[in-house]
Amino acid sequence: MNNRNEESYIAEAELLKTLGHPIRLKIIEVLIDNKSCVKNIWAALGLPQATVSQHLVSLKNKGIVRSKRDGVMMCYELSDKRIEKIFEYLK
Repeated sequence: MNNRNEESYIAEAELLKTLGHPIRLKIIEVLIDNKSCVKNIWAALGLPQATVSQHLVSLKNKGIVRSKRDGVMMCYELSDKRIEKIFEYLK
């Protein structure tokens, strides 16, 4: 058995739980290539702005994405490189 502690298992389970929603996976797929503003994300996904914003908050709270204001627009990018590896594996 490896030497990882219980906290690392809990953190990884929380990460995977956060990723366990189709809309969040779609958002991440948009962000894998480059950062994008909320307006562009919801336009690309054909979802209401409020829905996209709600899921972005969940992703941000878990440290999966980070936000940066660009003028009046809020833009997001992936902040956890493990996510790209997870997506590579899923393909």
